[in-house]
Amino acid sequence: MSETTPLALELKHVTKVFGNIVANDDVEMELRRGEVLAILGENGSGKTTLMNMISGIYHPDSGEIYIDGKHVTIASPKDAFSYGIGMVHQHFKLVDVFSATENIILGIHEDKFNLNKSAEKIAEIAARYGFEMDPNKKIYEMSVSEKQTVEILKVLYRGADILILDEPTAVLTPQETEKLFRVIRRMRDDGKSIMIITHKLHEVMAISDRVAVLRKGRHIATVDTASTTQNELTEMMVGERVSLNIDRAKIEETPDRLNVSGLSLVNFEGIRILDDISFTAKSGEILGIAGVAGSGQRELLEIIAGLQTPTSGSIEYHDPSNNKTVDLRSKTPLQIRDLGVRLSFVPEDRLGMGLVGNMDIIDNMMLRSYRKGKTVFVDRQPPKALAEKIIDSLKVVTPSAKTAVRKLSGGNVQKVLVGREIAAAPTVLMAAYPVRGLDINSSYMIYKLLNEQKENGVAVIFVGEDLDVLLELCDRILVICGGRVTGIVDGRTAKKEEIGLMMTKAKGGETHVE
Repeated sequence: MSETTPLALELKHVTKVFGNIVANDDVEMELRRGEVLAILGENGSGKTTLMNMISGIYHPDSGEIYIDGKHVTIASPKDAFSYGIGMVHQHFKLVDVFSATENIILGIHEDKFNLNKSAEKIAEIAARYGFEMDPNKKIYEMSVSEKQTVEILKVLYRGADILILDEPTAVLTPQETEKLFRVIRRMRDDGKSIMIITHKLHEVMAISDRVAVLRKGRHIATVDTASTTQNELTEMMVGERVSLNIDRAKIEETPDRLNVSGLSLVNFEGIRILDDISFTAKSGEILGIAGVAGSGQRELLEIIAGLQTPTSGSIEYHDPSNNKTVDLRSKTPLQIRDLGVRLSFVPEDRLGMGLVGNMDIIDNMMLRSYRKGKTVFVDRQPPKALAEKIIDSLKVVTPSAKTAVRKLSGGNVQKVLVGREIAAAPTVLMAAYPVRGLDINSSYMIYKLLNEQKENGVAVIFVGEDLDVLLELCDRILVICGGRVTGIVDGRTAKKEEIGLMMTKAKGGETHVE
C-alpha cells in the first residue's frame, strides 16, 4: 500500500466541545481504501468521540468529513450507513430471543421481506469472509465471539465499506482473536477499510497497517506499523517514556491464606453458575483467574467477599499470625470484618457495587471505614486525608477531593477504588478486571500496585481478560469455563494457547501444572 492509495475517509480540522471540555481539537486524519488503521490513545484522548462523529452519533462543531473525496454531512447513524460506514460497538446491541438473521435485518425496509432469502444472503457474506455462522441460531444460544460475528455481519449486510471496531478482542480467547484477525485481513484484501480501537499494543502490531495516535483530543501522528515499536507508540500516547515491563517479584514459600473447596452456586432459576470450584490462594502471590466472560468469575469473587451465598462448599481463611482458621461461607462483609479478616474487593462494577457516583471522593472513603458511633457527628478528617493521599499518589485527575465520583473519567474512578481498598491494609485483595478500559499508563500503575501488595505478603486474586498480562503478572493462573475449573497453570511457564484451550473446554479434564 502506498501514499497514492485512494482515501476512503478524510477528517479535516474536526473539533468537538462538550461544555468546557474540548474532546477533539482540530483533528486531521486519513483512512485509506483496503487498510486496517488502529486508533490509539489514553482514556479521555477523544477516540470514542471521534468515532461517534464518523458513525453519526455526534456532529462536529467545526471541521469537515470527506468520503471518497466528497464532502459529506453525517447527522445520524442512518446517514453513516448511507455512506457505507458501520460501527461495531464493544457492548453488543442484539435482541436475545431473535435469530442471527432477524437481528441482522432488523430495521431494514426491504420491498420483499423473505427471511429465508435474507438468511441465504447472510450465509454468502459469511462464507466470503470466513465467518462461522448459523443464520438461524438464536442470540441467547451463542458464545461471545458468535454474537460479535452477528454484529459485524449486520454492518456488512447493510453494505458497509468502512468498518469501525471498538475493542473487538476484549472478551475473546487467543484462538477467537486469531479467527477474527483472519476475517479482518480478508475484508481488508477485499477493499474494506477498517478502523480498530484497542488498548492491546501487541494486537495493534499484529493486525494494523498504520496507527493513528491521539493525545488529549489532538491527533499526534499516524505512523506505519512496520516502522514503529510498542514503546514508541506508548510514548506518543502518553507524552513521556513508559516502561511496558511488569516486574514479577520472585515468589517465596508462603503459607496458604484462603482455601476454597467444593464451592457451588445455583441461581434462583435453577441454573448452576459455579460447579465444585476448589483452589488455594497463598500469601505473597498473585493468583490469576482466566475465563471467557460469564464463566462465573464475578459470582466467585462476590461469594468470597460475602455479597452472595453459595449453595454448597467452604471458604476457609487462615491467619498465620495466630494459626487460626475461620469459615467465611455465608458471612456478610461486616461479619467478615468483625472476624478480623482484612479482605478488600475491587469489583467489576465500579459505580454501584464499588463506589457511589453521586458521593464525593471523601464520602466514598468513609464507606470503607464508617461505623455507627455514640454521637451523630462524624469525623471527616481521616477520610479527607486518605482521599487527598490517593489523589496525590495515584495521580487522580480531579478538581478536588470533594468532586462527585461520577464526574471522574473511568480511569480515575478505578484509581480511587483501588487506592481505597489497598489503604485498608488487606491480607486478601481481590480485583475483578481492574484495568478494563484503562489506558496504558493507568494499567501499568495498577499492575505495580498489585505487585507491591504481593511483596507485602498479601494474597492477591486477579481476574483479567488479557492473557498476555495474566502470564506476565501472575504466579499461578486458575482457568474456569462454564463455572468449572479446567486447569491451574504456572504463570511463568504456561502458554497463551494452552490457556485459551482450557477457557473453551477444548482441553479434556482438569489440568494442574504447578
